[in-house]
Amino acid sequence: MTKKDYYEILGISKNADKNEIKKAYRKIALEYHPDKNPDNKEAEEKFKEAAEAYEVLSNDDKRAKYDRFGHSAFDGAGGFSGGGMTMDDIFSQFGDIFGGFGFGGFGGSSRRGRHVNKGSNLRVKVQLDLTEILYGATKKIKVKKYIACSHCSGSGSENNSFSDCSTCNGTGQVYRVQNTILGQMQTTSTCPTCQGEGKIIKNKCTHCYGEGIVQGEEVVQINVPAGVAEGMQMKVSGKGNAARRGGVNGDLMVVFEEEEHPDLIRDGEDLLYNLFISFPEAVLGTSVEIPSIENKVKIKISPGTQSGKVLRLKGKGLPSYGSYGKGDILVKVNVWIPQTVDKEEKKSLEKFLESDNFKPNPDKSEKSFFDRVKDMF
Repeated sequence: MTKKDYYEILGISKNADKNEIKKAYRKIALEYHPDKNPDNKEAEEKFKEAAEAYEVLSNDDKRAKYDRFGHSAFDGAGGFSGGGMTMDDIFSQFGDIFGGFGFGGFGGSSRRGRHVNKGSNLRVKVQLDLTEILYGATKKIKVKKYIACSHCSGSGSENNSFSDCSTCNGTGQVYRVQNTILGQMQTTSTCPTCQGEGKIIKNKCTHCYGEGIVQGEEVVQINVPAGVAEGMQMKVSGKGNAARRGGVNGDLMVVFEEEEHPDLIRDGEDLLYNLFISFPEAVLGTSVEIPSIENKVKIKISPGTQSGKVLRLKGKGLPSYGSYGKGDILVKVNVWIPQTVDKEEKKSLEKFLESDNFKPNPDKSEKSFFDRVKDMF
């Protein structure tokens, strides 16, 4: 199913600033809030849809990627961002948007409930060569991180011994009702006794000392899509640090680094190659082999080819991430001039000076150097 445009979801223009984005999201989120629309699946979907749009458009980096690539910017393996948000995600990330108020005044109850611990995100760098960028790759990396304690299965408790918190009666929240000009508004805050978990550990695990996590490592498989670029970031959900006492794991943020190729220089989807030929080859023409990522490509150099000429090999470059097609290989021809010659070579070259064929005769159909410079300003 085709996703709706994020700007359209929030009802804003593509030039909207952050305040306009936040204001638009708050208006829609309040309208479709689950407490105002109990058991209304359509409202719940609109609520999630708005949160997803806000998550992307309120972040400068994500917004730039979305403006350039659309939804495909977040469709890579592992997910670059956006999509699949749960209610817990929304309330934990964007709870401040609602000003800290519940919706008791509307007859509903607050959705906050018990606090769920969230593991911290991790960031790793993965190096890719041009072959892996061309085809995509599967990489396995060993990540040092916090993992769930195997002794207590991540609960933090010896023999699963818990009791409800007496301060909040197991809800994880303490409530306060205040009178405002809009009527009674119910505010909630995290229980100071149990830190929002709603329960107290009776006997702490002797291995993790009640935290539910220990230091360890995990081998994580990363599916790299074709066409990624230096600095691009990919999210692998749930592969960050484990959360304290059985919460939600953090995410693993993978940043791609590109290994330098011995012959080719990357320029977006195109690859650049500097070809050096001898003076006789430039005059008489020749055939040469050009390196590419897959294999060598044989090209013909026409007689009289000038130094600086650029030849284009269509479709021999890299795929464009998130779309179809490939770039090209651009071959710049450079005529190599020897710095020293022997006596016989010098005599032969002096004969060339007498020939009109070896006197400069630039192609008038092409712009001169000065014309090209003027076009730059």
